[in-house]
Amino acid sequence: MRASSFLLFASSFCLLTSCLLTSAQAENLQHHNTDLARSLGSPYSEAVQVGSTLYLSGQIGNVPGALTLVEGGIGPQTEQVLKNIKAILERNGSDMPHVAKCTVYLADIKDWPAVNNIYRGYFQAPYPARSAFATGGLPLGAAIEIECIGVLR
Repeated sequence: MRASSFLLFASSFCLLTSCLLTSAQAENLQHHNTDLARSLGSPYSEAVQVGSTLYLSGQIGNVPGALTLVEGGIGPQTEQVLKNIKAILERNGSDMPHVAKCTVYLADIKDWPAVNNIYRGYFQAPYPARSAFATGGLPLGAAIEIECIGVLR
């Protein structure tokens, strides 16, 4: 198993086991979607709320409601990803300062400096906890995907 594949597996396993819900928490599980998200027919929720915690699905650089990435590569895609995240947070009672953790998936780890420059425009110190991985591929051939965990305002 390649090191990057193992790290992705280990990260996913840790996230899965840390997100196991008690029956009381499961009763309070709320799934959030917009009509635009539902119109794509994808089998996931934009965000899931457990108590005051929001778990956002990974976002790629597509315009909401479309299965087409914005043009221009890593810079414009990163901007769109963060705009998508900001909009989802705000629709669901949160905002960027209330993000606790981000996981960044990159098609090419060499894009990391460009991502950091744009990321700083959306998050200020103290920054959320963050992990980053280079992947073997992302949906729709995206250059970047980011998922977040936040709390309600």
